[in-house]
Amino acid sequence: MLVRGLLFLLALILLAATAEAGKNKKEKTKKDGSDCEDWRWGPCVPNSKDCGLGYREGTCKDESKKLKCKIPCNWKKKFGADCKYKFESWGGCSAQTGVKTRSGILKKALYNAQCEEIVYVTKPCSSKIKSKSKAKKGKGKD
Repeated sequence: MLVRGLLFLLALILLAATAEAGKNKKEKTKKDGSDCEDWRWGPCVPNSKDCGLGYREGTCKDESKKLKCKIPCNWKKKFGADCKYKFESWGGCSAQTGVKTRSGILKKALYNAQCEEIVYVTKPCSSKIKSKSKAKKGKGKD
């Protein structure tokens, strides 16, 4: 009985210490020493080439900061990584130009980026004919 009581007390002390350590860690990460609320952020600048990990610089009054960011390597560089669009389905193939088109409406502009409201993208028409139905495999004998 005494052993159970000691184990229970030890577990409570350990739990309280863990909770306090987590609380202190949250307080440290919240406070960055800045009272400024009107941050202006620049575009994400990759560390090398034109995609991958990088940073963006922000300024507010006399302060400046750098945040880590990432530009996906398959991203549409024309729109910028901070402009998120909702695209409609691809249109039909134009026999005259050999391309198909679709439009995208701005969904979100991150870090107050300057984004176009509507964008248009094109891609070459596929010469392959894709089969829409696929064979279904049964799971057992009939």
